[in-house]
Amino acid sequence: MLQFLLTWLATAVSLMITAFFVPGFAVVSFSSAILGAAILGLVNAVIKPILIIFTLPLTILTLGLFLLIVNAIALGLVSYLTPGLLVSGFFPALFGSIVLTIVSSFVNQIFATVESPNK
Repeated sequence: MLQFLLTWLATAVSLMITAFFVPGFAVVSFSSAILGAAILGLVNAVIKPILIIFTLPLTILTLGLFLLIVNAIALGLVSYLTPGLLVSGFFPALFGSIVLTIVSSFVNQIFATVESPNK
């Protein structure tokens, strides 16, 4: 349960950091980031696999690069469903998904180190 809460918090912090770096990507408050992180988890668990299956031929044809488009679509959907999380177009969603992935990796590493320093 603690790992789930830390991951949720790390994703919310990652959304806030991403909003700082990507123009056209804005998070109004930390509560919007927390709600956005929850909705992002749901979209990644339910809708993103469906999108990946439907776009599998394009993904194979582009050697996996089309997954960047799928990530941007998922982030745009999260923006649409979350009040206070604003993505102003396709390219901010695309760059936001790339930056969010990188920032989230670093933040999750930091949170994993804080949780278990013996590893």
